Order: sequence, then C-alpha cells, then structure tokens
Amino acid sequence: MGPLAGIKVVEMAAIGPVPFCAMMLSDMGAEVIRIDRLSQKGSGHRANVLFRGRKSIAVDLKNQQGVETALKLIDKSDVVIEGFRPGVMERLGLGPETCLKQNPRLVYGRMTGWGQHGELSQAAGHDINYISLAGALGSMGYPDRPPTPPLNLIGDFGGGAMYLLSGVLAALLERHSSGNGQIIDAAMTDGTASLLSGFYGMMAMGMWTTDRYKNRLDGGAFYYGSYECKDGKHISLGSLEPQFYALLLEKCGIADESFKEQLDQEAWPLKRQKMEILFKTKTRDQWCELLEGTDVCFSPVLDLEEAPNHPHNQERDTFVDFEGVTQPAPAPRFSRTQGKIQSSASLIGENSEEILEKWGFTNDQINNMRDNNTI
Repeated sequence: MGPLAGIKVVEMAAIGPVPFCAMMLSDMGAEVIRIDRLSQKGSGHRANVLFRGRKSIAVDLKNQQGVETALKLIDKSDVVIEGFRPGVMERLGLGPETCLKQNPRLVYGRMTGWGQHGELSQAAGHDINYISLAGALGSMGYPDRPPTPPLNLIGDFGGGAMYLLSGVLAALLERHSSGNGQIIDAAMTDGTASLLSGFYGMMAMGMWTTDRYKNRLDGGAFYYGSYECKDGKHISLGSLEPQFYALLLEKCGIADESFKEQLDQEAWPLKRQKMEILFKTKTRDQWCELLEGTDVCFSPVLDLEEAPNHPHNQERDTFVDFEGVTQPAPAPRFSRTQGKIQSSASLIGENSEEILEKWGFTNDQINNMRDNNTI
C-alpha cells in the first residue's frame, strides 16, 4: 500500500518535525520504525496522531551494544531521519559518515532549527525562534501589538518536516541513477526562508512592504481577511481578483461608491471598518448560505472540532475516525498507490522484540539484549 511500499525507514525519536515527517512517510506506505530512548519518561499515548503508523523499539544508546543494535537496523534501512543538535549523532557513534560507510545507499536526513553549521547551530530554539530569524514572524499580526505566532505550522511542519520529506524523496529518486545515498541538511530557518520566496519577489517589485497589516495578504486589505459575525463566529474572504471582488460587492449589496476602487491602500482601514459593521448584521451560517460555494472566495472560519463535520471535508474524507480518534487522513492522494494509516501510535518500546526479529536478529541476540537491558 502506498507509493513508498518496500522502503524501510529508521526514525530517531524526536519532537515536532521529525515525527511529522515520519508520519508522512508511513502514510505513503514506508515501513517506519522509531528508535526510542530506553530511559524515556512515560510510555506514550495511542491517540498521539503525530506518532501514528510505526512501531517502537526502545534502545539504550549509552552502551555499545545499544549503538551496535541501532547500526544494524540502520544498515538494513533505506532512510534514517534524526533531529538532534549537530554532533550528537556523531558522539553516539551513529553519525552519517559511520552509517554511510556501512550502508552507502542510505539517505540520511538531518532536521535542525538552525542547520548543521552557523554561529547559532548549537543554540536551543523552537519554531517561533526559527521563523523570527527567517523573517516570517515579523510579517504577521497587527501593527499595534507584537507579531502573532501562527501556531508552529511554519517552522516545524512547513519549513521543517515538509522540506525534510522533500529532501528524502528527492534523494531516494536520485539514488536510482547513482546507486548512492547522501546526507540532507534540513534547517527550519532555511525552509522558512524558502517559503518566503514569493514575498521577497513582491518586495523587490515594490508590491510588498515590511509594515505588518499593510499588504494584500497579511490582513491589511479589507477584501482579504477575516470578520466577526453577529453570533461571534467568523468568516474569511479572499476576493483578490477584480471579478471576485465585484461579485463580493454584488452579493453583499454594497453600493457605496468608495468601494469601487479596490486597490487604494490609503482607504483600506476605513473600508475594513465598514465591512466589520456589515458582517455583524448576519450570523456565520447566514453568510455561508449567501456566499459559500460562490466565486467570492469565501469560507467559514472553523475550529478543530467543527472542521471534520463540514460537508466538503466529509465528502472528501479529509478527516477519518481511526480507532476512535478523529484525525486528518493521509495526504496527498494517489490514483494507483493510495497510502493509508498503518496503525495508531505505538507505546514506547512495545515492539522491540517484534522489530528485531523481523529485521533479522536471532532469538539468542534478542535474549542477550533483553538480559543486558539494552532493549
């Protein structure tokens, strides 16, 4: 099942982008095993969607037998992904030079915030720090308050996991012609900067300013943003193109002559105030009845509980109920080799012996590792 069926992946346990990348690889059909720390506190949770689709082996990487066990698993894999600070895998004896020496076809994916080198490479950080340095956070939010963190979607998942995933897939594809693996240095600062490519282009053309809430796509434009409705719920508009904007005026019954000029930025704040008054005259459902499905470019703003129940999402099975947990379905979709959720999240170390047996270890080796508290 899935386009990556037959690909074996070793995931070194981490947080954020690494498990999300591993989830995507599993959803696409790869066999992914996660090497957890033997000393990990807690056992995990079945409902942890980010950890779905792979089995867990808990290994003590502080002793040589544990390192040798991890190396043997990596030797039998196509891909390894890790999210430690630069140098940690090397100090463990699991660095890319060691792994590629014994498995030259290995794709070795490294996920960090700042990258494998650079003056900040050894500093701690989180999504908010990486997107700050790349220029993304400073472009978001209202001008009269600090920038608004966009959850951790941009750094961890957009600029991190998805760039690691694309690097892994590209390296696997290139391996078909060269026969060799390679190392991927995926940094969230790099990925976030890459996501901003279009905005740097617009800035160079004089179509974007560094001032927050003053541009077409950052909430500054009254025809591209969200509004509160009569019932306290919200809707979103994206009426950028002239024909969509004209339909917005028509559908909303806006006859005010000042609205005919769409691109007069000086007038945007006043028009937004008028739109705020307008959208508070109806409930969200009433606006949906009038505008949803039209070329106005309109949607209700749904929360995490509402989104799975929207008719469009239900028709496409965008969300699924898997073993009692509502969660996003695998994406994207494939016409011949559609992937699937392989399992709920495994508890830490619950598959240790199963993994070792399947990946070629003998019963004596497994018993010896168990006796030595290596697994």
